[in-house]
Amino acid sequence: MRYLYFPGCSLKATGKPYEESLLPVFAQLGVKMPELGDWSCCGATTYMGVSEVQAFALAARNLALAKQAESDEPVTLIAPCNACYLVLSKAQHYMEEYPDITRRVARALEEIGLSYRGHVPVRHPLDVLVNDVGLDAIKKRVIRPLKGMRIAPYYGCQMVRPYSTFDDQHNPKTMDQILRVLGAEIVDWPLKTRCCGGSLMGTVQDAGMRMTYVLLKEARRCGADMVATCCPLCQHNLECYQDKITEAYGSGAEAPVAYFTQFMGLAMGLSSKELGIGRLMKPIVAQAAAV
Repeated sequence: MRYLYFPGCSLKATGKPYEESLLPVFAQLGVKMPELGDWSCCGATTYMGVSEVQAFALAARNLALAKQAESDEPVTLIAPCNACYLVLSKAQHYMEEYPDITRRVARALEEIGLSYRGHVPVRHPLDVLVNDVGLDAIKKRVIRPLKGMRIAPYYGCQMVRPYSTFDDQHNPKTMDQILRVLGAEIVDWPLKTRCCGGSLMGTVQDAGMRMTYVLLKEARRCGADMVATCCPLCQHNLECYQDKITEAYGSGAEAPVAYFTQFMGLAMGLSSKELGIGRLMKPIVAQAAAV
């Protein structure tokens, strides 16, 4: 199977530690994942604030580029960002289901000399790791088990809704399974797919902070020492506003928040520098800085 990596805007900016940990972890597991050439924004912000069809056209441009990259072997597009994963998947779905949207997107692509026919699978790294690489292969790479870490896996709302193609919509388990084979203790908690507040942090911050506080407080109440996530915006909201949350609601909700790929890299013996751990505001393990 041939994979192409779609980083999206976040993994080149505020979500840089996600990319920095994702790429070496996949390399350790023998997964070749070259970056999609000339990729552009998936349309997530446009979809929410400007025009659904324009967002689909932006997404379709990337799907068309992936289709162009096919040779003898079909390609699969890996989208680590939950928003990218959702918008690319949704654009694909709508173009397959609604002829009018297909025609309008096709006209937009024609203006830039592109066309999109056929189907390019869009998959999340969790899907690829569990269903293609396999938990046994991941476990064999563990040289430094994450013993003593009590981790609450947080999936966010976009990875499993409205589409739940590879995991349960209400109680996803793929990240739990990966972290468990790394040796961590998994904290089962009820809010693993509740929204973190998303873009409310930039528009109605009081409402967004309240949503984030509830997540962090519940994770801690259930016994978690730290939170693992698979979404750049979720990671940013959960980590970067903790001082303000403490000021507004009091202490007790503070916790390190890191990407699941950073936990994977640590267990595989990769250095904290390779995994972007130094970019975190709260280190996920005290000894990480010394690795």
